[in-house]
Amino acid sequence: QTFNNPLRERCISTKPPAVVNFAGTVSQWEIYDRYMGDYAMTLAEQEMMRIQEKKRGQLNSEALVSGIVSRYCKDDDMVHSRRMGNALKILERMVNQNADDEIFQDFKYWEDASDAFREGEGSLLPLWRFHTERSKRRQVTAISWNPSYPDLFAVGYGSYDFMRQSSGMICCFSLKNTSYPEFTFTTESGVMCLDFHQEHCSLLAVGCYDGVVMVYDVRHKGNRPIYASSIKTGKHTDPVWQVHWQLEDLAKELNFFSISSDGRVANWTMSKNELKMEPVMHLKLVSSSKDDPEDTLLSGLAGGCCFDFNRVSEHLFIVGTEEGKIHKCSKAYSGQYLETYVGHHMAVYTIRWNPYHPRVFLSCSADWTVKLWDHNLSLPVMSFDLGNAVGDVSWSPHSSTVFAAVTSDGKVHVYDLIENKHEPLCDQKVVKRAKLTHVAFNQRDPIIIVGDDRGGASSLKLSPNLRLSHKQDDYCSAEPNKCFDSTTPQILNMEKLLTSMDSRPSKP
Repeated sequence: QTFNNPLRERCISTKPPAVVNFAGTVSQWEIYDRYMGDYAMTLAEQEMMRIQEKKRGQLNSEALVSGIVSRYCKDDDMVHSRRMGNALKILERMVNQNADDEIFQDFKYWEDASDAFREGEGSLLPLWRFHTERSKRRQVTAISWNPSYPDLFAVGYGSYDFMRQSSGMICCFSLKNTSYPEFTFTTESGVMCLDFHQEHCSLLAVGCYDGVVMVYDVRHKGNRPIYASSIKTGKHTDPVWQVHWQLEDLAKELNFFSISSDGRVANWTMSKNELKMEPVMHLKLVSSSKDDPEDTLLSGLAGGCCFDFNRVSEHLFIVGTEEGKIHKCSKAYSGQYLETYVGHHMAVYTIRWNPYHPRVFLSCSADWTVKLWDHNLSLPVMSFDLGNAVGDVSWSPHSSTVFAAVTSDGKVHVYDLIENKHEPLCDQKVVKRAKLTHVAFNQRDPIIIVGDDRGGASSLKLSPNLRLSHKQDDYCSAEPNKCFDSTTPQILNMEKLLTSMDSRPSKP
């Protein structure tokens, strides 16, 4: 016999939101006074610009006169003024947020309630896909979040296929306007890597396929970089695969590092007029076996693919090569390696130091694996086989044990090693008929950006299970002597993971 459950009604009453009436009158003379004040301010700006032009003295008289005339005409035109452009940008963002209101609501407030009923699993919520008409036939080769503006990120476009090389492009997108990039720059060669400066957030270092490195100031509307390397000042002879800014040294000169397939790690210093190149390391080939006499005859340089600097020991950095070897190097010893790690047998695409623990780093390779290393051990601590070539890997900024990796079959793999050491918490396909190339975590919001080989950058929101972090109170109550700051629990978290593994590291 079937029982029919009785119907239940539930009603909820809410108080209406407060309503405030606002009214105002504007007279003709108030409009006139406001307009005259704005006009006087415009004249003052024109006078300041005229004084600056006289101080520079770089343009000839004809170009100076034509530029002043055109500038006066442009400033007098209210429709094409700078203030009108800023107002239209704000209006465009408002219209875009109204059109995609549901997605913005999901981005800000939605949480996957099913995570409360499934332990050890999570999901990724697709939000926006950033692309332009000009980027359809290009591959996403680099993604970099701005450190000062959490809504702004740069995407580099190029090609990994040496038979299909063309011009490159850089687009700076904002989460406030998901329909069109805020800034766009074009390069003669394909863009291979990007990096924003940590303090001077408008400076963007760029590495290209033809070996040229450049520095853009995104505040400048021109399409030209403020610095660019050349044969005269020094340049790489092969594609530049990664660039990384260094904090200002005692000389107070801005500088960054680059690595290329030509086997060199270089330091670039921004002087007054040009980029100065200083070789830091020549990546020498290392034989795989000491017993083989043929390997001892090898000479030349190993092709560098990626590198990363330790956040505690600034002189220490690790390098991944095309041969699959990982080398630990130091700025003080440019002639030899401190250590060589053998674990991958194909090209190492990405290396990342853990943002909390100073001894741990991750590597991913075309051999389908992601490996966890302790730089004091020569063999990997843990190894994960993802079944396809791994294009990129990135640590989460919120937890020392969470990382994400992207593969060539269009999947995103998110691991939390405290929850599960062997399987990912999320294994989700986010694009169809495309290969994922890069992944980057946002420093503030629980979202990631993944790029593919069809010119698209997709944003995904992490469910609550994918961004768990142990509370500091738990560690403070258990070990009050070790509780110093917010990073201590994360370090202890990774230490707990390392000690739980076998004393013998896993074989490659």
